[in-house]
Amino acid sequence: MLFFIIFLFPAIVSAKAKSSIVIDVNSKRILYKNNIDDKRLIASTTKIMTFLVAADKLPLDKVITVGDEVNSAYGSNTYIEKGEEISVKDLLYGLMLRSGNDCAIVLSHNIKDFVPSMNSYAKKIGMNNTSFKNPTGLDDYDDKNYSTSYDMALLSRYAYKNKFYRKVINTYKYTLETNKKSYIWYNRNKLLKNYKYLVGGKTGFTPKAGRTLVSVASKNNLILTMVSLNDPNHYENQKKTYEYLFSKYKNKKLVSKGFIRIPRSIFNGKVYVKEDFYYPLTNDEEKSIKLIYKIYRLKHYNDNSKVGYVDVKLYNKTIKKINIYIKKKTPNRHFLIFSR
Repeated sequence: MLFFIIFLFPAIVSAKAKSSIVIDVNSKRILYKNNIDDKRLIASTTKIMTFLVAADKLPLDKVITVGDEVNSAYGSNTYIEKGEEISVKDLLYGLMLRSGNDCAIVLSHNIKDFVPSMNSYAKKIGMNNTSFKNPTGLDDYDDKNYSTSYDMALLSRYAYKNKFYRKVINTYKYTLETNKKSYIWYNRNKLLKNYKYLVGGKTGFTPKAGRTLVSVASKNNLILTMVSLNDPNHYENQKKTYEYLFSKYKNKKLVSKGFIRIPRSIFNGKVYVKEDFYYPLTNDEEKSIKLIYKIYRLKHYNDNSKVGYVDVKLYNKTIKKINIYIKKKTPNRHFLIFSR
């Protein structure tokens, strides 16, 4: 069976993509990878970072008067015009739904040091193999944007935490009026209508970059993000990949928030963890999970002090360490280890 899975899986996922990855949004576990550290052009998936920087630095209700900068926009546009008064919120919808290069240029024009901010955010997120040179993703000139599928997955995971971002990428139709025009924008991401578990994402294309797609899908409390760089059939391949992974993996709760029940003969005190811990596992993997509780006995401590951790192991390899805290005083001081 293992032989079968190894050779079947690449035929199901984005095998034609030059670079691709799937990770679990919550645990950051990689469920599939293909040349994930190759630096490649990323086209309009750049606009995920453009969105984050603009949404962070400008109030959504701020109204911007479009200036001469819009005349430099080409490629995919929403066709806003000089003198048009439009809110940051509307520009962000145009940026993501219609991949508006004009929206990207107007937003970046109204923020000081926009591109340096993009790279600063990338560094904070851990995108160590990424370089942003423009807010659009256009690559006709020397100012090309490069990244890797792994870095873009980190970006998607980070962006998913932004509630407004999730709302925008999940929007299929958006209408607005300005002082000059009325607009109806439909999301260019075809997977949004064709795959019911899709949260949303961002498409991209240039002749040099090929077809790119960064997306997020959620089913049964398992949230995955997928990146395909230079995949000529990215919609179909991503849908098949999601379906395969959702059928194989389930989001299992391995540690529950609250007090831990342990034998009084081992430790006579109330200890607890502050958070639930979930991890995507196959049925076979779940049988190989082991929890090892490592706890210190302390003579002196403050309420809610850290007194140890839960070592979560899969096939005897640590996948997570979760801090343990204490509520009551306990005597003696030495180190205890037990497992379940």
